[in-house]
Amino acid sequence: MKNAKMVIDKDFKISRVDHRIYGSFIEHLGRAVYSGIYQPEHPLADENGFRKDVIELVSDLDVSVIRYPGGNFVSNFFWEDSVGPVENRKPRLELAWRSLEPNTFGLDEFSRWASKVNADTMMAVNLGTRGTKDACNLLEYCNYPSGTKYSNMRIGNGKKEPYNIKLWCLGNEMDGEWQVGQKTMTEYGRLAAETAKAMKLIDPEIELVSCGSSYMEMPTFPQWEATTLELDYDYVDYISLHQYYGNLNNDSSDYLAYSDDMDKFIKSVIAACDFVKAKKRGRKTINLSFDEWNVWFHSKDEEEDITKNHPWQVAPPLLEDHYNFEDALMVGLMLITLLKNADRVKIACLAQLVNVIAPIMTEPDGKAWRQTIYYPFLHASKYGRGIVLQPLVDSPKHTTLEHGEVSDIVSIAVYNEEEESITIFAVNRNIIEDIILDIDIRSMDKFSLKEHIVLHHDNLKAENTAKQEQVYPVKTEVVKVEHGKLEVNLKKASWNVLRFKISK
Repeated sequence: MKNAKMVIDKDFKISRVDHRIYGSFIEHLGRAVYSGIYQPEHPLADENGFRKDVIELVSDLDVSVIRYPGGNFVSNFFWEDSVGPVENRKPRLELAWRSLEPNTFGLDEFSRWASKVNADTMMAVNLGTRGTKDACNLLEYCNYPSGTKYSNMRIGNGKKEPYNIKLWCLGNEMDGEWQVGQKTMTEYGRLAAETAKAMKLIDPEIELVSCGSSYMEMPTFPQWEATTLELDYDYVDYISLHQYYGNLNNDSSDYLAYSDDMDKFIKSVIAACDFVKAKKRGRKTINLSFDEWNVWFHSKDEEEDITKNHPWQVAPPLLEDHYNFEDALMVGLMLITLLKNADRVKIACLAQLVNVIAPIMTEPDGKAWRQTIYYPFLHASKYGRGIVLQPLVDSPKHTTLEHGEVSDIVSIAVYNEEEESITIFAVNRNIIEDIILDIDIRSMDKFSLKEHIVLHHDNLKAENTAKQEQVYPVKTEVVKVEHGKLEVNLKKASWNVLRFKISK
């Protein structure tokens, strides 16, 4: 059997985890809102029409921040249509996904729902078909106390106190040809700069996210980052990254190597940010908001058929990927990659949260249930808070078709000072062989292993459904612990969470 070695020391620090790295995303897309988080006619709906079973599953994930209302949707979003008495709201054609938006759920409802799941809001403004004026009006509605047109509108709609939203996205994927209101890099950079400048005059405490390239393979990447940041550097705080992966070639070994590409993507964006900082002789460091990331490929054909051949439906079943076990491994690898870069990645949003490429699915007339990818996010969110430590890992390798030689073991450690605990997240992405991992944590004085949680299934294609959960975490025994070292078996193709209690 192959062996790997790991050394962990509390002095090998990367950064403290920003809790917003465990964010997610609700867009007016498919069934994310209607029959997802909001379904007044459902037996488990509360007085607001919110599904209580969904609230429970989201609350368990402890999602820190939720991006809203898009996504591509935001580039033709008229926020005024989504507030005020529901009986006065009018339906609108939704151009991004060729759906019919009834506007029975909007900004005010979302804010109430977000408070139910104890999450902050990451609000996006429409820089596709609108611009600076409307972004400022929306900010005034949300954050200004009273006495102005839009703050009084909010109060008249039943919300006396401001929403006090402090994190804002300046548009979405503005270099994408699919985007309503696509911009050149210079057009966007100028618009973002002027919008950011105006918004910070209204509320100097807000943080703003400038749009990066839509994904790593865009022909505009990374020149888009360099050009737009040169124009809006003085006014923004973060730049966005979006990336999705899928096993399109049905090559599981190569699929699980895509997390290495994600790491390269992050480091490339960091380089672009630091280039602009150096060129402008700036003091401010632009950090990263990875506000769309996930696996997305299972539902592409259905999505294309609905949007092309059956448009203008209310909440059609779009982007409803049904995830299998290897997708859960990929999500775990992506979470580890985010933690490895916690010194610069301060915000991240699993896209999305309910029904649409989501860890949670709902039956319109039935239950809400957990997809396979629910569990790695749950574990990282629960146990991945604190200071990220850089483990020294000596791992065997295996060969993949497109990525060449890659390490069997991908791992990271997080030290929680308050709880005096350390958690190791590790994926064995060798789909053929178990790996014996020798862990050396003698520098931690006395320690005890609290638990070893494993997500594993012999069938990489195993899925969960509303009727049966095939993929779920279990606790297992450690092989051997002595003299500050322990030996643990990491099963082939497995997600592992090792939790240690440190004793002084």
